[in-house]
Formats: sequence, structure tokens, C-alpha cells
Amino acid sequence: MRTCWVLDHPAHVRLLAEYLRNGTTADLIVACERPEVRAMVEQGDGRLPRRQTLWVPRPVGDGRKRKAVYRLRSVQRFLKAAGQDGQGPVERIVGVGAALEMMAAKPRWWRRSTVRERWYITDTEVNHLAHRLAKKSATHVVVPTHWRSDLDGGFLASFGGIVHRLDGLHGHVHLVPHRRPSAVSAPPRVLVRRLTGGGVHDGEEIVALPEGALDGLMITNADENAYEGEAWALDRELAAHDGVITQSVTLASEAALLGTPVLLVSAAERGFLDRLEEEGAPLFRWRGPNDETEWGSIHAQFLAGLHLTDALESADWPDAKGQLVDWLMNR
Repeated sequence: MRTCWVLDHPAHVRLLAEYLRNGTTADLIVACERPEVRAMVEQGDGRLPRRQTLWVPRPVGDGRKRKAVYRLRSVQRFLKAAGQDGQGPVERIVGVGAALEMMAAKPRWWRRSTVRERWYITDTEVNHLAHRLAKKSATHVVVPTHWRSDLDGGFLASFGGIVHRLDGLHGHVHLVPHRRPSAVSAPPRVLVRRLTGGGVHDGEEIVALPEGALDGLMITNADENAYEGEAWALDRELAAHDGVITQSVTLASEAALLGTPVLLVSAAERGFLDRLEEEGAPLFRWRGPNDETEWGSIHAQFLAGLHLTDALESADWPDAKGQLVDWLMNR
């Protein structure tokens, strides 16, 4: 089945890379113009196959509506042209949180579409705008079993297509456990990722790192759009460090799954963060000045946790990867 894969975020590139490798040479890529996504696509030899690619803007910030319309129409033209290249029609589109592409591929009474399957994968309950668009255009939705319907604005309850429940985090699909440092460095080596903001739901979630948060630590900077290391090796860097301090919930979940103590400074609420806490992952959260627990206490717990990873019992690794393979490839 000829498929168009949407790569909107660096974590989505990792999530979908294997499915692209096992797809057909006629498959297509729609990739978002983000520095880290571009680096991963351009440096993807051996990890991400070369496919015909359309680069589209990220519809955030000033002119976001104009960018969204441009992206929508660009994808429509891209799919139409692909249907005339002699390699067969595009029958499926798969994306993570990529609702605009679902809309672009949906048939209308005035426009035919060969794309009969539109897969919307998401683990972000609060992405309400994308959910509203996907509800009207997706045919399949993939959400985790720990999805919090109380946060999703009624999306899942009102979706009329096929719902697939993934048992696990997205990191369970694409991460491989790596060897952790046998001893904590002096000073501890900590990877730090700050977000630039501007995303659809960033405004209500981003919390500034308190003064002194990085004192006494050996820092590796992995800020959004400013990471100078190899983009594909970031997961190995998470495992190689003693700890992680981040504003990114995605990076926090990946570090915690790899057994690296992580301090998440964010007001974000997600079902996958709840699951990590329930399973005893080394995740420490500070939600900002309104948090019931003071910053100093959470910070001290995190620093102490850097030295206690040997006492952690690893949670079972669910076969989320096998589930997604069954749904996307064994058809």
C-alpha cells in the first residue's frame, strides 16, 4: 500500500523510521521545516530511506493560519502529482499529531482522493485543535491505553472511525535500552533541553527553569533548535548522562524509559507522564510556582535520585512496537 508518512517532530521521525524502511520505494514523506527534523532526514542514511519529500512550514507564531493553508494546499498538490507519476495511487497517509495532512487527503464531493486510510497517531490529549481537525478527516486513530479522556476535549468519545489502543508510550516503539553509566560523575553530567515555545499548547505549559537549577552540574546543551550533537544519537546521549533537566515532556518520557533520572519543569499534563510515575520511573516533576511542592524540594529529590538508579526496578517493556507493526505493516 503506497503510503505518505508525515514527519512533524524529531520524535516522530524516530517513531516512524522503521515503518518507512519496511515500506515501498514509492512511498512519500511530508516533513516539517524544523532544524532537527531536517537534520534527521538529511543525515538519515541507514536509518531513514531516501524518499520523495515535500517540506512544509510549521504553522505556529505570526501568520500561522496562512502557513496552515499553504501547508494544506501544498500537500494536496503533492498527493495529486504522486498519483500521476506512474507508481500507483497513494492509498494511505500516516502521521503523528498531523491533522492538516488528514484534511488534505480526505475526499470531498468536489474532489476525489485515492487515500482511503488516514491514520492519526497521538499521545497528546491537550492538542485540541488538531483533534478537532482529525475528528472530521481521519479514518483511524491510535492512542495509548493510558489516554486521559478528561483532557482531550471530548475527542475520543466523539470520533466515528476505528480506534486502536497502543499499550505503551511512543518511546516503547522506537527506543532501545542502552548501557547506563556505572557511576555518577563529579560533578554530575546532566543534559538540558529548553524549548523555544510558540507551539499550539506551549503557552500554558512552559515553565522557566528556576535560578540556580543548573548550579554545580556539568551541562550538555540540547535546547530546541540548538543541539549541536548528532540528531539521531540523542537517545544514546540521554542514557550516557547521569541526569536530564528539560521543559520537553517528550524528551522527559524518553529519558525516564531509558532509566535516566529526569527533572521535568513544565505545567503539562499527559497520560504518559502519569503512567511513568505509576510504574516508578525516575521522573521528577515541577509544575511551576503553583506546584504544591516547592522547587527546592523537587530539585533536591532529583539530585539525590542521580545516585539511586541502581535501586530502580525496570518496568516491563510492553510490545507497543509489535502492535504498531501489526496495524501498519501486516495488512
